[in-house]
Amino acid sequence: MATVTSAAVAIPSFTGLKAGASSASRVSTTAKVAASTPATKLAVKASLKDVGAVVVATAASAMLASNAMAIEVLLGSDDGGLAFVPGNFSVSAGEKITFKNNAGFPHNVVFDEDEIPAGVDVSKISMSEEEYLNGPGETYSVTLSEKGTYTFYCAPHQGAGMVGKVTVN
Repeated sequence: MATVTSAAVAIPSFTGLKAGASSASRVSTTAKVAASTPATKLAVKASLKDVGAVVVATAASAMLASNAMAIEVLLGSDDGGLAFVPGNFSVSAGEKITFKNNAGFPHNVVFDEDEIPAGVDVSKISMSEEEYLNGPGETYSVTLSEKGTYTFYCAPHQGAGMVGKVTVN
């Protein structure tokens, strides 16, 4: 059990100190400060079990928060280029990826069925090739849970090189 009690505290005063002063003038005076209520005590009790529960809860919260964090990929570069920014990136399995219209739209996000991990249903992670994000700031989000490399493209701008790749770890 931790116990905190009040006590008198000595505070030195340095008013008598001067450069080149004699040793007699360097003697300091002290003031005493005492708590207004004698013997005030504060007791804190915690078992190792309680502390362990707090540590586990804090770690779990941090892990959940990290999984909830998303990466944002811009559709179209700031200078109007037809590109995904970033065009090649990595995420953790289960991390949310948000594609955001930036410039040169309309855009969409279509995953290449031949360049995704086996067993992944491309229709569940892609926008339709006929579906578009038409305005600034419009978004499309996807969460990839299978580890591997996924290639994606913007259907109207694929021929101009608007392709990207994500590696899921």
